[in-house]
This record gives sequence, C-alpha cells and structure tokens, in this order.
Amino acid sequence: MSKFIADLHIHSKYSRATSKNMDIPTISKYAKYKAIDLVGTGDFTHPAWFSELKKMLKEYRYGLYEYDGVKFILQVEVNNNYVKKGKLRRIHNIIYVPSFEIAEKVNKFFSKFGELGSDGRPTLNLDSEVMVKKLMEISEEIMIVPAHIWTPWFSLFGSHSGFNSIEECFGSMTDRIVALETGLSSDPPMNWRWSSLDRFVLISNSDAHSPSRLGREANVFYKEVDYRELREILLKKDRERFLFTIEFFPEEGKYHYDGHRKCNISMKPKDSIINNNICPVCGRKITVGVLHRVEVLSDREEGYVPEKAIPFKHLIPLEEIIAETLHQGRDTMKVKNEYMKLVKYFGGEFKVLLDVDIKDIETVAGSEIAENIRKVRDEEVEVIPGYDGVFGIIKIPETPKKREKKVEKSKGQRSLF
Repeated sequence: MSKFIADLHIHSKYSRATSKNMDIPTISKYAKYKAIDLVGTGDFTHPAWFSELKKMLKEYRYGLYEYDGVKFILQVEVNNNYVKKGKLRRIHNIIYVPSFEIAEKVNKFFSKFGELGSDGRPTLNLDSEVMVKKLMEISEEIMIVPAHIWTPWFSLFGSHSGFNSIEECFGSMTDRIVALETGLSSDPPMNWRWSSLDRFVLISNSDAHSPSRLGREANVFYKEVDYRELREILLKKDRERFLFTIEFFPEEGKYHYDGHRKCNISMKPKDSIINNNICPVCGRKITVGVLHRVEVLSDREEGYVPEKAIPFKHLIPLEEIIAETLHQGRDTMKVKNEYMKLVKYFGGEFKVLLDVDIKDIETVAGSEIAENIRKVRDEEVEVIPGYDGVFGIIKIPETPKKREKKVEKSKGQRSLF
C-alpha cells in the first residue's frame, strides 16, 4: 500500500532557537531522508521567509507547493498572548492557508497585533476567538489547529496559561477548529480519556527546529492529498484516507511528568497532588505536566478508544535506535554513516521503521540494529519520563546474550587497584 506522510508543523531559520539550516533546500533534503512527502513551511508571517517561499516554491496542486520533489503547505505557528477572564493567556495556534494571496491577507491582519519580523513564530496581542473569526472572514478555507495542546506553557490546556475547555478559549468559533495537535508529551490514548475532544481529529507533527528532527511525529494518509482534500479528511475524521499518526513515546516529551528541573525533581501526578504541587526540595511550585492535566480534566479511565478514532504507532527516530545500539552519541559520524546507509538503501527512514522486513534490515545493518528496530515496532522499550523541560529517556532493553557478553568482558578486565 502506498503511503503519503505529512509533517504539518515545523519552523524556519527565522524562528528563535532554530537551526540556521532550516531553509527550503535543507528541509527538502532531510524530508527525502525521512521519506516525508508533505512538509509545513513554518513561519510564513515572517517577511524575509515569506519572500524566500515565494521565490523557491512552485505551485503543484491546489494549496500545495513543491521544491525538488518535496511538497509544502503554507503554515505558521503564532503565539496568542492576551488577557481573558482576568488571566494572562499564552496559546500557540497553527494556521494553514491555501495560497500566497491569502497568506498576504493574513499577514496584513496579523501585523496590526504584533511585529512579524521579530520572530518566525510571532507573538500577537490577539484573542484566539477573535482571531479565528477574522481569519474566517478572509477565507473559510483557512485551517486553525491549536498546537501541542497539553504543554504547560503556551497551549490550549496548559497548566500555566491555558483553559479548562476548548469552548472557554474559542467560544462561538469552536466549530471552526479543524483538528488538535497532540504534541510530543501526549499521545492519542491520553487524549481519548476526555470525551469533550471526541469530535476533533488528532494530528501529530514534529514542530522541528532543526532538519534532523523532521518527522519525529507525523501523519500518514492513504495517498497524496491536496489542500482541500486534507481539510475534508480532517473535518470528517476519515479513517479510510487518514491511516494513522506517528507518535513519540509521550514519556519522552519534556513535559510529561510534573517536576522541578533546578532541583532534579520528577513526580508522578498523584505524588505532586499529595504534595500540593510543591517541590519537596526548595518549597517552590513545580511545573505541572501533561499527564497531570489529563488526569484533572479527563472523564474516562485509561484504555478507552472512541468510535472513529484514528489509529497511531509509537516510534523512536532511527538515529536514536542506531545510537543506542552502537553506544554512540546521536550526532556522531559513526551513527550518521549507519543512518545514511540504511535510508539510501531502503528509500527513507519511515520505510525502515515501518515497512521493511527485519531480515532485510539485518542484511544491511547487522542483527543488533535490526533487532532493536523490531523491539521499537513491538514497543519493547523502557521509559524514564521527561519533566519541566527535561526530555525523557527511552531505552531499548539489551538482549540476554549481549548482557552476558558485557559481563564476560568485565570479568576479563584487570583491576588497577
């Protein structure tokens, strides 16, 4: 079966804390390494990036553009920063538009509420509900998706500046929301625990700030889609055309558990609730994480699957699997060389992670890498959850045979003392 893989939320080199290599040629090159077919442009509100996009991208199908065989959709993430019901709100929303003409109108509107040239992800003094209403007046084809909806900072349900329902945020414009983005620290089963979210389709994206992070989360469709088809699939939660999402193990996200990074304190929600959300070391407030917020707002037990829910698959990026297997850093040449050998031979990272027979991987990369890819497919992993900005750790258990080899090796080593 053919697949059309889409990573619909990234950033450009004009966003803060983003690699200078996040330009169209490099993004396209890494999309091919990953076997990603469609990528968000990121940051179309930034004047310099908008100029580059218009110069480099060629129209392909309705609402889709192309560069060197990779398709792009015009996308930006904005930071809505405003006061509502007496509380400061900082909500990140993703905006998709079908044309440069509509993007120009959106940019003109947004320029009234913030400095678009200061950051690829602009901060706007603009209520989310008002924003959606005005965008619908520009074009009803514009898609609005709340970004990483559970992250403590800057999200729809975030513990620090979010809301306790989607209606509190978007009011009369709630039905104009096309989808919800799970974010790295949550996955579909966590979102399925809250019945209020059943009407929305869940999507997953990388939010990449560097080329190698493309596709760490993504969406898999049955075949190529244009802008209108994508919008229709999302609105209808079309399981025949939207096959599944690719997810981080949510524990790997940097806000999964509660905690206090300065004191190296990580806490399960039940423990932080007992402790009144106070750090037991310094006595200050901890950062309440995603799992805690899900526990507070959900109305279902773990394991519930709503009708028409889009399936999902947990994966670990191929470079991380190789690095773990070789006991090397992810960015070392040894790992990069092994990675490139696999993606070039089999036609892309996702083909290796999802489709290629393990025996075929073994012939190219050896038995240990092949076996660890199988373990990830079968979710045979160990997890140390992330907290308060610290990424979690996902470890692939060693085989008994490999552990025995390590023990034998250590026995054979002489002590200096």
